[in-house]
Amino acid sequence: MKKMVPIYLYTRYERFWHWLQAALIAILLVTGFEVHGTFKLIGFEQAVQIHNWVGLTWLVAFAFFVFWVHTTGEWKQYVPTTKKMFEVIRYYVIGIFRGEPHPFPKRKEAKHNPVQRLTYLALAAALLPVQMLTGFLYWGYNEWTAWGISGLSLELMALLHLAGAFAILCFLVVHLYMITTGHSITAHTKAMITGWEDVEEGVVIESWEKAA
Repeated sequence: MKKMVPIYLYTRYERFWHWLQAALIAILLVTGFEVHGTFKLIGFEQAVQIHNWVGLTWLVAFAFFVFWVHTTGEWKQYVPTTKKMFEVIRYYVIGIFRGEPHPFPKRKEAKHNPVQRLTYLALAAALLPVQMLTGFLYWGYNEWTAWGISGLSLELMALLHLAGAFAILCFLVVHLYMITTGHSITAHTKAMITGWEDVEEGVVIESWEKAA
């Protein structure tokens, strides 16, 4: 077994954004499902108010995140690739249960494996923007005429927003499982708290894997 060495992998802002977004999404899911009548916890009116304000907060925070990834060059961490993708999939399906080494070890220059890159890119560039847009339009329904919007269906906006919520919920379930697949069950969680993560010593990162 190779020696594990700690590296500073996640910046303060990355960790702040991760936990802030996790909290915002959790609140949005709980209040959103209550608005849809799935359960009763704090009451319909209060759930609507909290959902609206948290949704707007998430929109502003996401705009700052987009600005950050572009100004720091961290957007390169999300450039998609199919190289080693099947090796990574095989690892999570079979290899991890056999004690095999991860085919794509983390490094500062390559924080995300090919599957993560595609997943996070799809979230950041497609699912989350659509969810925010449908939520914003749903929230501002009474202003559609003033905004010059016509031909849209409120029912369609609601269905798209609900479908997006279920998609995000599915991602969270898988994500919660994946954070337990490090060299210890709490390794990835600790890394997202402290910024430091233990990685295998002496692993060579190929040029195509590097984000910078």
